[in-house]
Amino acid sequence: MLLKQFSSHLQRLKSQLDQKTALAKAIYRDFRIYDLGSFALNRMTPKSGYTVQRNIPYGLKARHRLDLYKAKQLRDTQPLLVFVHGGAWMHGDKKEYHFVGEAFAKEGFNVAVINYHLAPEHIFPSSIDDLTLALNFLNQSNQKLSIAVENIVLMGHSAGAFNVMSALYHPTPYRLQNLQAIRAIIGLAGPYHFDYKGDPLCADAFDQNIPYQQVMPYYFIEQNHVKHYLFTAEKDNVVGLSNSTDLNEKLLALGNHSQLIPVPRVGHITMIGSVSSLFSRFFSTKRQILQALDDVFK
Repeated sequence: MLLKQFSSHLQRLKSQLDQKTALAKAIYRDFRIYDLGSFALNRMTPKSGYTVQRNIPYGLKARHRLDLYKAKQLRDTQPLLVFVHGGAWMHGDKKEYHFVGEAFAKEGFNVAVINYHLAPEHIFPSSIDDLTLALNFLNQSNQKLSIAVENIVLMGHSAGAFNVMSALYHPTPYRLQNLQAIRAIIGLAGPYHFDYKGDPLCADAFDQNIPYQQVMPYYFIEQNHVKHYLFTAEKDNVVGLSNSTDLNEKLLALGNHSQLIPVPRVGHITMIGSVSSLFSRFFSTKRQILQALDDVFK
């Protein structure tokens, strides 16, 4: 009897492992497809309406680099949009997001697209350390870069959304030199509240001996002036909807501004690709982000 129960338990564990492995393989395949797609997107992205300075060092290490897209027709509020890419904290590079810089620079925003150190060599909170370093660099170098830093919006996709949220809500609060200038956070399909222990996709990005309750930004929310716009993808099969709904409820409960914004017809990875100038007419993602940005600076 005990042997039969043990065998049944092993079978269930094997089934769960097989499901997680299949999901991880599917997501990895999607990342590789996205790499090819972003290469094509960037090759076809319009070159007019902005200038770009590439590989600006914001720190001493090789991954401490950012690209700065400067609008030729900057909005009166001179906003600075800082974008952080996704990739399960293990994958991705700023060069793959030229289309993001173009998409919003042509709308009157200066856009900084940053690199950060990746797992498994660098685990949490390394990527948040890098983001904080980049933000403080932009604040210190604004005159040299000819940018304003009084109206900053942090925007991240997937792991990047976690990073921008964690820059504000972290177990050990960061010393951001220009915190009051951060007007809003835009999170695109962000994982803010999940257990990474044994996760087949991102376990290597976190210390497995530290409980997720001591890491996730959800547990460190505090009241402030920042507006939060939490975008969710209708067809997301990677990040659970509860990540955004739970965070939205907690932000509102503490008296913060928060808005949950569902985006139809996009999946986890295609959400960011849909902001491209080549595809934004077919999806509502970019339009909804611009509506949120208009709300920030109205």
